[in-house]
Order: sequence, then structure tokens, then C-alpha cells
Amino acid sequence: MYAPFFGLKQAPFSIAPDPHYLFMSERHREALAHLLYGLGGGGGFVLLTGEIGAGKTTVCRCFLEQIPPSCNVAYIFNPKLTVTELLQAICDEFHVPVPPGAKTVKDYVDPLNAFLLAQHAAGRNNVLIIDEAQNLSADVLEQLRLLTNLETSERKLLQVVLIGQPELRGILARPELEQLAQRVIARFHLGALSEAETAQYIRHRLTVAGLTGALPFDRSALRLIHQLTRGVPRRINLLCDRALLGGYAGGQAQITPTIVRQAAAEVFDAQLAPPPTRRGPSPLGMGLAVLAAAVAGAGLTWWLQQQGTRSGTALAVSSARPASGVAPSASATRAASGALVAASAASQAASAASSPTAATPLHLADWTPQDGAAWQALAQRWGLPLASQAEPCSVAAQQGLQCYRSASGSLSLIRLIDRPVLLTLQRNGQPPALAALVGLDGQQATLWVDGAPRRIALAELAGAWRGEFTTFWRVPPGYANRADNIGPLRDWLATQLSLVPGLAASAAAPASSASAPPPSWADMTRQVQAFQASQGLQPDGRVGPITLMQINRASGVAEPRLDAAR
Repeated sequence: MYAPFFGLKQAPFSIAPDPHYLFMSERHREALAHLLYGLGGGGGFVLLTGEIGAGKTTVCRCFLEQIPPSCNVAYIFNPKLTVTELLQAICDEFHVPVPPGAKTVKDYVDPLNAFLLAQHAAGRNNVLIIDEAQNLSADVLEQLRLLTNLETSERKLLQVVLIGQPELRGILARPELEQLAQRVIARFHLGALSEAETAQYIRHRLTVAGLTGALPFDRSALRLIHQLTRGVPRRINLLCDRALLGGYAGGQAQITPTIVRQAAAEVFDAQLAPPPTRRGPSPLGMGLAVLAAAVAGAGLTWWLQQQGTRSGTALAVSSARPASGVAPSASATRAASGALVAASAASQAASAASSPTAATPLHLADWTPQDGAAWQALAQRWGLPLASQAEPCSVAAQQGLQCYRSASGSLSLIRLIDRPVLLTLQRNGQPPALAALVGLDGQQATLWVDGAPRRIALAELAGAWRGEFTTFWRVPPGYANRADNIGPLRDWLATQLSLVPGLAASAAAPASSASAPPPSWADMTRQVQAFQASQGLQPDGRVGPITLMQINRASGVAEPRLDAAR
């Protein structure tokens, strides 16, 4: 409802666990590291606790995605069960057949033990994850302890991960559960976000939702949000969503502490929201204003939903847009890329000089796109000498570039990779045609038309673009033949990640360092995961084109960028 008013594609503060909005703070990454450590701990219990809404489910989802294929996983999300019901649920999750009419504990434990032994002999591990574990009764917890007695002479056969609210720690501290507490090999309490992390979290979600300008929350409002929510992500989502709604209803593009307090009075207890110093609209008045605005803006809301439907299948990656201006390195790769970009600077400057300061508006009905002209515009920004009859991707390959194509992209993805792209336009009664997108902001895009920038409303562009786009990306050494020899790619990653601000202190040492051995691929994968998490990418450790594009950008490689739509 309020998204277009603030220059957003969609509401940024839904409490649904959308992977596009994944934000891993330092605390979340540390909690994930504890879970992963426990995975190889050889049995026993791993404990993760945290306040309601602190992000335990987010960490658990990341943990599940990083469990290796050699592990069998049983996930119990409703632990309000009796001992027999829990054993039945565990057998069901592990697909363990039990005898017909099974009723006793022995009827379930015996086939489960046989299954765990067989999996151990096959080289597989077994992990049981229980969410909301604070709801487990004492007798069920004791049965879980007894399950960890299933073992060989070498190791335990079952690893148990307990995830729950803070009271779970108090439950395990009871004298009757001391034996279980002594088997906890790793434990971590997920605390709330700090004030700085709260601001980062809010900026991250707004950027993913399409924000390209300044935050709508002023500094004092951000500070107040942290105080009222205590840094708990779910509470932040509730409060920010209501505050943006209130700003929209009142026609205020800047969210002030007054609006935040009023929003807090609606979503939290009254005592959490001190009365504002000046009178604002009542909740009922705000609701009526919102309803009236919703009716007036129904057409724009419908278009936004349609655009979200078309781009909803995009890659599950999104990120705040890092600041430009990182000092370039003197390495050969970045020097070469800088030369290519510099080669096109003069021709771009000449074109810009002949065009008006503000780009002329464009309507697709008045323009016939030409594929050749679009490729020329993209190649020009990369400094590629593209002849009229040349195959663009072949020419790019000769310069160490590859074509990247996506059939299900989105404007969020294009903002993320932050580089000019070719959009495939589908217009009624016309064959598909390419258009060079060179700039983008919250309301308009800039296409390169006949040697000059032309502005087009995102609503009109959405009517002709279904998510298909193409761009260039720079291929690192060893990428093409990494299946045979991962050494060059590993060394390149180590070098580039060491240049990324914030990761330099923890990045693996470059292979060229005489004082350190080359990093292992396992170490390198962890570094890639940390980088992906910092960028808002899915931290899967996979080194694909999108991840490599972001590494190049963050480490200072000179590559073309999107302009703000003029």
C-alpha cells in the first residue's frame, strides 16, 4: 500500500521469512558457526537459544542449507509430544519402518538403533533438530538423553540440536536434568541487534525492497526504533511497517520519532510508546486516511503487484548497494579492466555532452528498439571493439568477459549487480527486441536510445519486460576449468576477498604470500560464505557469476556501473 510513496517495489518489513531479505548480523553468523561446529562434534547436544523474534528460525534455515548431503536430518517443529509420540515422529522423519501396532518405547527405539547403526556403517551422520524446544517436558528430555546413548565404540550415533527460547536454559539447569546438561557440547544465546545493527538491518530491508535514495527514517527515529524494539528483528519489522504506513497516511516522506511513537502505541503495549510532544492523527483517523489513499492509488498498487508476480522467480539474492569509490588494486586483472573502461570513457563523455542534462522522457510506442544498437551501447561501456556484424559474446570472450543471461530477473537483481544490462522487451504485435538499460532509480529507468539517455517510467517498462536480461561479467583465472584445477580460482578468490573492506581481517591469506600456505578450498568456501552473507546473498559458498560480480565490485575492480536515472 505505502511502497510506491517511498519509492519501493514492495513492502519491506513483512514478518514472513522471505530469503530475499536475509540479514545475517555478526551474532547470527556466530550462532550458525556454533551449530556447524556441533554438527561435527561426534554426538551429544547442541543448544541455541534466543528471544522471540531474534532470528533463530533464520539461523536454522541457513544451518539446514549447509548440512552436507552425507547427513540424514530429522526436523521436529512441534515438540509438545509424549515420549512415545516423539519417538514415532523421529522414526517418521528418518523414514524408519516400525512394526505394525507399535506402542512401547522399545518398539520404536530398537528399529531406530538398527537404522542409526546401518547409516553409520554407510558413512552417514544423523542429526535431530527440535525447534521450540522449551516446550519439551522433563520426561521427553530424558528420553532424548537416552537416545544419545546409542553409540558404537567410536562415536555417538545421533546428534541432537535443541532450538528454543531463553527459558530452555533454565529448564536444562534443573538438577534432574544435570546428566543431559553435561552432554551439551556447544551452546549459544542469540542476542538482539545493537543500535548500529538495527540501522543496518532497516537499511538492508529497504534496499532489497527497491530503495535507492536516502532512508525515510531520520537518525533520531532509528535510535528510538532500537529502544522500543530492543533490537529484536521481528519487533523491528512490526514497528517499521506501521511507521511507514503512518507516514504514508499523513503524507510525510520522512519518518520522525513522533510517527514512530504513535506506531509503537498501535503495535506494542502503551507503556512502550511515550505520548508524542505534539498531537498526531488518532489510530482511527490514520486508518481512514490510509483507506482513502488506498482507493485513490488502487491502479498503482495493482501494477506493483503485477510487477512483483513477474519478477518473483528471480534468483534469491538481494543486497544493500555498497558505496562506490573503493580504491582500485594494481593487479593485472584490475588494470586490464580499468583500461577497457577508460577506453570507452571518451566516447561516453562525447555522447553525454551532446545530450541534455536531464534525459528526455521516452514512450515505447514512439520507439523501435534495434538489437545491434543495444549491443553497441553495452559494449561501448565495457570498451569492447564490437564490429557491426560481430557476435557480441564471442568478442567479449576474447577480452576475458562472458555473457550472463537470466530469464527470470528482476529490478532488484539488476540493482544488486549494479551494471548496464540489455532488457528483452516483449511488445504487443512486435518481435522481441533488446534495449540497453544504463540507469535506474526508484521510479524511472534510463535507456540508451540513439546515442542519448532517455527516461522511462517503471510502470511502462514493466508492461514490456518479463524479466529476461543479458549483461557482461569478468571471468576470474581458472574459472572455466575449475573442475580439473581449482588452484588458480582459489588463489584469485583469496586475493580479491582480502581487498574487501570488513573482510580483510578474516580473509584467507593470498597464495602469493611467502609466509602462508595456499588456503584450502574448505577455508575459501567459508570466506565466500561470509562475503555472501555480508552482501545479502544466499550464503551457500557457491562461486557463481552473481557472487563473482559482487566480489569484483566490492574489491575495487573497475567495471561499468548503473547511473541514477536522469
